[in-house]
Amino acid sequence: MEFVPAPAVHRVLCADCGTPIVPNSANLCVACLRNTVDITEGIPKQASVSYCRNCERFLSPPTTWTIARPESQELLAICLKKLKGLNKVRLTEAHFIWTEPHSKRLRVSLTIQKEVLTSTILEQVFEIEYLVQYGQCPDCTKLAAKNTWKALVQVRQKVPHKRTFLFLEQLILKHGAQKETISVKEVKDGLDFFYSQRSHAQKMVEFLNSVVPIRSKSSEQLLSTDTHSNTANFKYTYSVEIIPICKDDLVCIPPKLARQLSNISPLALCVRVGNSLHLLDPATLQVCELTSPIYWRSPFDSLASVTDLVEFTVLDVEPSGQTRGKWVLADAQVALSGAFRSHGGDDDAMDFDSAASSQIFHTRTHLGGILQPGDSALGYFLTNANFNSDDFAALPTHRVPDLVLVKKAYPNRRKKNKPRAWRLRSIAKEAGEEGDTGTGRGVVGRMGGRDQKKVEEDYELFLRELEEDEEMRGAVNLYRSKNDKMGAGSGLAGGKTRRKAQHAMDVDDATMEEDEAPSTAPAGDEEEDEPDFPEVKLDELLEDFDEMTLEDHDA
Repeated sequence: MEFVPAPAVHRVLCADCGTPIVPNSANLCVACLRNTVDITEGIPKQASVSYCRNCERFLSPPTTWTIARPESQELLAICLKKLKGLNKVRLTEAHFIWTEPHSKRLRVSLTIQKEVLTSTILEQVFEIEYLVQYGQCPDCTKLAAKNTWKALVQVRQKVPHKRTFLFLEQLILKHGAQKETISVKEVKDGLDFFYSQRSHAQKMVEFLNSVVPIRSKSSEQLLSTDTHSNTANFKYTYSVEIIPICKDDLVCIPPKLARQLSNISPLALCVRVGNSLHLLDPATLQVCELTSPIYWRSPFDSLASVTDLVEFTVLDVEPSGQTRGKWVLADAQVALSGAFRSHGGDDDAMDFDSAASSQIFHTRTHLGGILQPGDSALGYFLTNANFNSDDFAALPTHRVPDLVLVKKAYPNRRKKNKPRAWRLRSIAKEAGEEGDTGTGRGVVGRMGGRDQKKVEEDYELFLRELEEDEEMRGAVNLYRSKNDKMGAGSGLAGGKTRRKAQHAMDVDDATMEEDEAPSTAPAGDEEEDEPDFPEVKLDELLEDFDEMTLEDHDA
């Protein structure tokens, strides 16, 4: 095979340094060409980026604020937008050079190409340093200034307690509906939520409509107008009213509405509150769902709430066999708690102060699955009740029972000051604006004009409902307590209002002292805990975490 030599490569000397090079249009080597022509001319080697520490966003020119993680593609795009002169060269590569997170410096390496002479393309790698400048975005500037809201959501419920808003607060936290809220203010019958945009307020109204039965209406106020550009500035207000019926309330449905609801008995219990009311007839286990539009066409109030509950002792329970879900229909014999209290040394002596206190009542209840003889139960004592309701007065006498049992009670365990192993979180935005009263209750119970004793009672009842209702507990987030020491307002750390029995929430001081007397007895005389006392399991608790918009308090 004959050897064929490669074609000869003609070389010339560089015009500056004399190095042999392949001929080009400039007759210069690469080193001399870079010394002669700088393709990075016009591109600044130092620049700055604006960063808002409140919302952790970077300014993306010209006016957009974007959330970008360190050394991310979004942050790299923001940095490249800050450079002038990149449109005159070809960018082939860009990446971050590592820097200390606290250094307030960003280093970016760029590789660019540019045609310097005829058919001569030069590539160069250089570094740009960015200074991170702290500032405030327009949204955070509005948050810093007061009374700069654009939309307001007024949530109201005409009831004498705050348990609904305590539960609503936990639902808001679980679903993260408070993230766009500027501030929260407590008023007499509810809460006010302030927003910087109308769409955020509309989103909050839609969330409330999905978790509680409400009706809403909106209004707007003209602040300013520009006749030349045909633009106007408004403030929007959304009024949201929650149905004034809560869980475990006793209601008397108007006869016409009761016939529409599958002909249910007018006297019913509210067993669940979601985006509609679930009413139960404890005598037949008939359940109906009352939606918000139907309720507001013929509204009615509750006859009695949980503060009117009376404690009874169960003497006998006989299930009838009919069941519906967790409810079991049963016939029960009950008596008022303490009706047959024994006196000091005579065990056979009984206390017959009145005929009603020693009387045995026969009733039908839906709690046949959990009540046993000797248990305590809370219910409404209709025999001695006087309700201001025309619908209740129109009911036939034979259709009104002597009492209605609502739920099982645990008086022995409630007397002991045992701390809870879990806690709740609360919305605590701008706590000092309305005057913090030291309740540790977030937005609910922070208004100084409210009765502090009533706030403590409402919060303790709310915590007991969470313990006793597993379905209600699944709708909120419970967090593991850091220590066993109970904080103020826990309901179990002492205090006259916290040692009362559950049925004695609204009595005179003299009665409270009588009820508290057994709790001061020696430890050896105390009764044993109820074996079926509802305990919050460890797997239901979440680990605690830190968040700027939340303030934790002991539960």
